[in-house]
Amino acid sequence: MFRKGELSPFTSPPVKTHSLSGAISPVTLFHRSLTREFTAVGLAVAGVLLAIMGIQLLVRWLRSAAGGSIEPEAVMAMIGFSIVPVLPLVLALSLFVAVLVALSRSYRDSEMPVWFSSGLSLTAWVNPVMRFGVPIALVSSLISFWAAPWAMTESAAYQRMLSNRDDLARLAPGQFIERPGSSQVFFIDNTSSTSGAINNVFGHFSEATKFGVVVAETGTQETDTNGDKFLVLANGRRYEGTPGALDFRIIDFARQKIRIPQKMSAEAALETKSFSTLRLLREGTVAGMAELHWRLALPLAALILALVAIPLSFVNPRSGTSANVIIAIIIFFLYYAMLRVFDAWTVAGKVPVWVGLTPVHLVMVVLVLTLFSRELFSFRWLFFAKR
Repeated sequence: MFRKGELSPFTSPPVKTHSLSGAISPVTLFHRSLTREFTAVGLAVAGVLLAIMGIQLLVRWLRSAAGGSIEPEAVMAMIGFSIVPVLPLVLALSLFVAVLVALSRSYRDSEMPVWFSSGLSLTAWVNPVMRFGVPIALVSSLISFWAAPWAMTESAAYQRMLSNRDDLARLAPGQFIERPGSSQVFFIDNTSSTSGAINNVFGHFSEATKFGVVVAETGTQETDTNGDKFLVLANGRRYEGTPGALDFRIIDFARQKIRIPQKMSAEAALETKSFSTLRLLREGTVAGMAELHWRLALPLAALILALVAIPLSFVNPRSGTSANVIIAIIIFFLYYAMLRVFDAWTVAGKVPVWVGLTPVHLVMVVLVLTLFSRELFSFRWLFFAKR
């Protein structure tokens, strides 16, 4: 006899069952693993590309600052403004390389035959690639249609604001400041925090046959009734003469005014690339419509290139060749070059505005279908799955 509640030795203990409702399906695991790898590779590629472009832009704008085209303090701002318009191209290339590298790695590590033997076909990769690529294409569209024109407009306005500043506003202690377009150089030792006056001023100027040097203990800025600005020097000495001659003059002065011409640069006409999307649609010019085609081209190219990378990522794990990478590079540069060519033809009127860059995209779509058909009907993945 057994008490109530006790188990008989012939009775199996109750088995605790678990519901499969919370388990992760193989398809979800498949998508998550691909998304993680796409993200890691894409971020790495985008970081490298941005670093390379940042260095190139730094050299370019430092060269412009050294030549007096822009102010030295504007270099970092100009780099930021210049990077924004190229971000759609960086995103498209990063997406293309991320898909290509991740899937090629799966072929080399023999992961693809496992997925193929589980019943997945090559088209099963379209869904995770598009789920990863569509948000990137949307971000690229926002940059292309809104952020890039804004950055180009702000860049032009910022350069114009800096060029319109008078030279006294640019004076900083311990720095030689040369007035662009003239032969005058100023240097100050320090500034007074209370009166705003500048101390220990040095100035150099030259004309056709003469040059001069002026030094003063202090200097202040004055504005005349008509708006002219002057640098007023006090307790100084002026040296002027002709190089190689003995007609130098030395003049001691208690107060001397040097007129600072105001630089009013004309507002340059903005390029079509700087126009907002609404303005391009409202005006409807040939150049404006061509610009709209270009702004749509790179986000669309990002998705098309991501699809191209799926069949193009095939790598024979036994041979270890990377011919697909070379082909991918050629396809990318040909795609980008043809987009540029058709953009120029559209602006020149050789291609109708309603056509624009569409033929290039159609050719790439045909290439995608051709590559998928070649892979699907050759049953290459089944061959690897059996072996």
